[in-house]
Amino acid sequence: MTQGLAVLAEGLVKRFRKTDALSGLNLSVPEGSIVCLLGPNGAGKTTTVRILATLLRADAGRAEVAGFDVGRQPDEVRRRIALTGQYAALDDYLTGRQNLELVARLAQLPAGPARQRTEELLERFDLVEAASRPVKGYSGGMRRRLDLAASLVASPPVLFLDEPTTGLDPRSRLTTWETISELEAAGKTVLLTTQNLEEADRMAQQILVVDRGRVVAEGTPDALKARVGSECLEITPSPDARLEDVPAAIKAFGVREPRLDQEQHRIILPVAMRPRLIADVVRALDQAGIDVDDIVRSRPTLDDVFLTLTGSAKPQGPHEPLGQRSQADRTKEAVGR
Repeated sequence: MTQGLAVLAEGLVKRFRKTDALSGLNLSVPEGSIVCLLGPNGAGKTTTVRILATLLRADAGRAEVAGFDVGRQPDEVRRRIALTGQYAALDDYLTGRQNLELVARLAQLPAGPARQRTEELLERFDLVEAASRPVKGYSGGMRRRLDLAASLVASPPVLFLDEPTTGLDPRSRLTTWETISELEAAGKTVLLTTQNLEEADRMAQQILVVDRGRVVAEGTPDALKARVGSECLEITPSPDARLEDVPAAIKAFGVREPRLDQEQHRIILPVAMRPRLIADVVRALDQAGIDVDDIVRSRPTLDDVFLTLTGSAKPQGPHEPLGQRSQADRTKEAVGR
């Protein structure tokens, strides 16, 4: 493996019957960094994570994690990773404390260190008060925090987080983001997938945009935004105006095609700002008989990047589910064994 890389994938291919989940995907993740896979539903993000975590075999290509070949040395890889999937790998009938102690023993920690590590993680994830209660009574946010804690029992150098904040309330999401940032500060390497564009913008030093099983763009959040255009105009026509009539009237002012946002009843126009541009846009809309309620000048967001690069709607909801598995299988995923 190239020195300084924790994860490397070259030409990964995976097919499910007639569907190409991955079509020659390449990626590299530097040691001690947070890298995000961002893409539409079915783009191949979860399939990539499952291959890197040794849960799936690629049909072609190669991958290394922590210096070991995923296909030829899976046991060595599993000793150095942890995976938090989209669904919590917890036993509902055990307490929070018992779940963590179970994972610690599966990770071959002696009884004493297993108890000590369990108490450290319960405190770190603010679960001490709930530690003696069965997990079936936990809220979604508490279950997610416990699941993330289980992934950290063995303190692996590489973590794969698949949708780590799915279903969390805002407060729990912020807590999880802080925890992930602390992992980076401690020298851990994190590869995460997310449907949350704010999460990618806030957490990742590097974002890989995945579409149709390939990485179609990569860079820092700011670098990706710069590809869309330096600034945007968000144009909100009056409620009785047809949104579809607006692009033709303002197309000449943009550096890229205007984008329709039907949900917000607005048009996003990437532009190169100049004096009197907004006045000229308003005049053009007036000449076209289109009344405008508001025009806002803004910088591009990851939403704009995502839509420009993939041509797909903003990601939302779960994707590529890991499927129904036994409790033992889900527990193995949590400890990377």
